Amino acid sequence: MRLVALAAIVAALLVPSAVAATPTLNATVGPGFTITLTKDGAKVTKLNAGTYVVKVADKSNLHNFRLKGPGLNKTSSITGTGSSTWNVTLKAGKYTYVCDPHATIMTGTFTVS
Repeated sequence: MRLVALAAIVAALLVPSAVAATPTLNATVGPGFTITLTKDGAKVTKLNAGTYVVKVADKSNLHNFRLKGPGLNKTSSITGTGSSTWNVTLKAGKYTYVCDPHATIMTGTFTVS
């Protein structure tokens, strides 16, 4: 029995991805003319390809948060506010986040490799 328990512990230690949490990205738009995408408090500029949770805080009924890139185009409502959570898979390439009504001043980009 001890050998079985020890084998289970060693197996769990050798496969950390099985217990690793999905990384979270925090997206905020508004209430002023601001739009951000952060991970662990830092602006997102580069990410590894993979699965992420995006927590969107839409704080203005004048703005939306759109995330688009290879095979992805997710958006919050322009006229609504509130929070939403998206599960996304990011592939290698360039991604843009933008407020559609104010795309010339409220936008950002990052790369995924």
